[in-house]
Amino acid sequence: MKRIILLIAAALSLAACTPKTVLTKSGLNPVKFEGVYNDKPIALYTLSNESGMEVCITNFGGRLVSIMVPDKDGEMKDVILGFDNIESYYPENNLSDFGAAIGRYANRINQGRITVDGTEYQLPQNNYGHCLHGGPQGWQYKVYDVVEADSEHIKLKMDSPDGDANFPGHVIAYVTYTLTDMNSICINYEATTDKETVINMTNHAYFNLSGDPAGHSICDDMLYINASQYTPVDSTFMTTGEIVPVAGTPMDFTTAKRVGEQIDEYDFIQLKNGNGYDHNWVLDTCGELTETAATLYCPQTGIQLDVFTTEPGIQVYSGNFLDGTNTGKKGINYQQRTAICLETQKYPDTPNKPEWPSAQLLPGDTYTSFCEFRFSVR
Repeated sequence: MKRIILLIAAALSLAACTPKTVLTKSGLNPVKFEGVYNDKPIALYTLSNESGMEVCITNFGGRLVSIMVPDKDGEMKDVILGFDNIESYYPENNLSDFGAAIGRYANRINQGRITVDGTEYQLPQNNYGHCLHGGPQGWQYKVYDVVEADSEHIKLKMDSPDGDANFPGHVIAYVTYTLTDMNSICINYEATTDKETVINMTNHAYFNLSGDPAGHSICDDMLYINASQYTPVDSTFMTTGEIVPVAGTPMDFTTAKRVGEQIDEYDFIQLKNGNGYDHNWVLDTCGELTETAATLYCPQTGIQLDVFTTEPGIQVYSGNFLDGTNTGKKGINYQQRTAICLETQKYPDTPNKPEWPSAQLLPGDTYTSFCEFRFSVR
């Protein structure tokens, strides 16, 4: 009997010494984000501020995993899509861009062909014959090194060798996420190269400001885009080279309107080509950070997202190809148009359209880009 009592006491003592797993505000278990991919360690990192906002990030793909912000009643909402374990982000399980830091080249390059310093390069073709988001081994499927991390910011590094996805140049790139006490996520991108190349980085967060992707379509949210022009696409989503006015078309968001107000007007060829909105808008902001590039507002929660950027364009993607096959956080199957992406960027296929703002990066120069996601309520 004495031996049984001692065993029970030992078990209770061991249990008392075992640390209890602390979940994030969004309900994520950090243990489920611990792993090793291609011999590189992965973890979940949490940023927080004095307002109670929380941002969770994994260095696998430099991805935003959750963003908890207060709604108009002070209730915290997770406003982006994602998964609740690291294995679900692996490309062999899900080909998704949820929350990723995209590189080397965000968006599409026509037929995956570029000419740099007089040499033609054939890049991977993974989308209607085009190279999309750096190809199937883009940076969203690689592990970033963690350079710095604390409760307010995390700095990630990507060491991309010459010939990575057949892009020229050994590129060292950094992505820094900073959470401010004003409920802003500031994203700074930097990169250098040892020979001429092209680069275009962005973040691919899928926003649903209701915090309820199971029951709320982004079609009911209000969108403003500070752009009087956009770049049309053909049936393969490739930019045609034109820059045309939004006035008098469903592409006009210069006055805020419901995302879904005209989204199904497929007699307008651009909506048919894009299966909804999947286009680059030419921003009127001229890179000025005092000018709002875009605003998304959810009347249900009162949450507003303002986007600011130094970039000349923003890709707005209305979740047209979400089809319920991705089972995300809380076991929710992500259906069509349950999220919207606001990707600050150079225009698609810029390397093949020299009249557009350049994506060229030369040795001795530093690529820089900035994006701010600012949250508030009204």
